[in-house]
Amino acid sequence: MDHTQILHTLQNAIPTAIWYLIPFFLVAAVIKSPWFKGKAGEAAVNLSARLFLDKTRYHLIKNVTLPAEDGTTQIDHIIVSQYGVFVVETKNMKGWIFGNAKQRYWTQKIFKYSQKFQNPLHQNYKHVKTLQNLLDLSDEQVFSVVVFVGDSTFKTPMPENVTHGGGYVRFIKAQTEQ
Repeated sequence: MDHTQILHTLQNAIPTAIWYLIPFFLVAAVIKSPWFKGKAGEAAVNLSARLFLDKTRYHLIKNVTLPAEDGTTQIDHIIVSQYGVFVVETKNMKGWIFGNAKQRYWTQKIFKYSQKFQNPLHQNYKHVKTLQNLLDLSDEQVFSVVVFVGDSTFKTPMPENVTHGGGYVRFIKAQTEQ
């Protein structure tokens, strides 16, 4: 094979190779997207609920959209039991997390990069109140729970209903009054 044939073969092979790489880059982009991270976090919480909560006592309802005063509100997970109704908000984040119950915004810090995000307790408050109004439930019957999944670390003290990983299961099981 002379150099012109080799050159011609390479010129034809390179576009073909690029077509094989496009799906790889598309999959990588989807995996890095906030949508996928959210879905992956919700799937992890669903799995741990199914594995570690007794199905005869706890009933998992996932991805619920309810009518609200200003449109609709989407709840990641509702766990119904004889001990109460648990409204679970999932956050799939990495880095250091700073915040407290009263702050409007919390901070995520990854090395020198900082980003503010809505306090998930405030976000879940709307979910809880919407569910209470629709089902005529009292404050004693509904629990707000926020669970962080992913490689995050709390750098400020968090309320007991803000957990990491499987801590939300411990919080739910700790409620024993019917």
